[in-house]
Amino acid sequence: MHDIYHKSLILHQKNKGKMAIISKIPLKTKEDLSLAYTPGVAEACRAIAKDKKLTRELTVKGNAVAVITDGSAILGLGNLGPEAALPVMEGKCILFKEFADVDAWPICLDTQDTEEIIKTVKQLAPVFGGINLEDISAPRCFEIEQRLKAELDIPVMHDDQHGTATVILAGLINALKVRGSDPENVSVVISGAGAAGVAITKLLLAYGFKNIVVCDRQGAIYKNRVGLTPVKVELALITNKTNKTGDLGEVLQGADIFIGVSSAGILSAEMVKSMQAKPIIFALANPIPEIMPEEAKKAGALIVATGRSDYPNQINNVLIFPGVFRGALDQRVKQITESMLIKAAENLASLIKEPTAELILPSPLDKEAVKVVAAAIKE
Repeated sequence: MHDIYHKSLILHQKNKGKMAIISKIPLKTKEDLSLAYTPGVAEACRAIAKDKKLTRELTVKGNAVAVITDGSAILGLGNLGPEAALPVMEGKCILFKEFADVDAWPICLDTQDTEEIIKTVKQLAPVFGGINLEDISAPRCFEIEQRLKAELDIPVMHDDQHGTATVILAGLINALKVRGSDPENVSVVISGAGAAGVAITKLLLAYGFKNIVVCDRQGAIYKNRVGLTPVKVELALITNKTNKTGDLGEVLQGADIFIGVSSAGILSAEMVKSMQAKPIIFALANPIPEIMPEEAKKAGALIVATGRSDYPNQINNVLIFPGVFRGALDQRVKQITESMLIKAAENLASLIKEPTAELILPSPLDKEAVKVVAAAIKE
């Protein structure tokens, strides 16, 4: 692992980052300059001034996404600020380009004030056909996304919420096929009530899962628990129908599925053994999961998924976000809806014709994922 970190640092240093701008047209002659810049460019300006919708036809806007962060929740590293977030945003942008041919720009804002972020993104919006919010901490991320979705006429998605939730749903669809279970008949425990945990919960409920309990650091979230934030109050109202209390270990007893979007090492072998026979374990903390796959398997887990590329069943958002924005740009949708994300999960799961315990999702490098996810937006 340390070798990977060192090699990555050298890669960034050698190339001075991971992305560059390349012109789509030649600039070899005076006529080239006249067409691309002055005087010819004036005609495109006049056309857009008469009809702003032509911006998508005549400029980069029709294929452009802004990848925007405030650096407050970078990967598993925490609040490191906008400069430290830039390598991640660059990485996101090259994934957009490589997998979906979307031109994406990294934008790291030097503010963590909710109103300032909303105002700034709205001011930047004329350039872009979509907004991908990234690594913004909860609970601010919820309001920022909701407000921008309501106030802009281009699609806005916080990938830490909805990309994560969608790829997890796709994995669960196939994992349940392998196990021979139905969504409405299994019990799910989600560890983590941040951006990802909240979005996962809501998407699973929309898909048809009935029995979900969410845990934070204090244990189960339940109605009337003292000190709940407004977001957790909402979670308590839509989950945990039997009002279970207790810590993660207590809540997990008899559960069928564990989904971890929390902290390394918090799931023990004894907890896995206390679950129903052949449990499904999605341990997604990065880079160290809630439990290592070999330990979970030894404790009786039927299927184990992580965020890591060195184990089977990698849960990676790159299977979702490039296709979602490819489809959104192509179809010129103004909102990315819950039904679109459910269809995207179903389409992604369908790429695995015969899922097994070791194969519930395509490889993150499988570019067919973009096609089927983009098709979900169209459908």
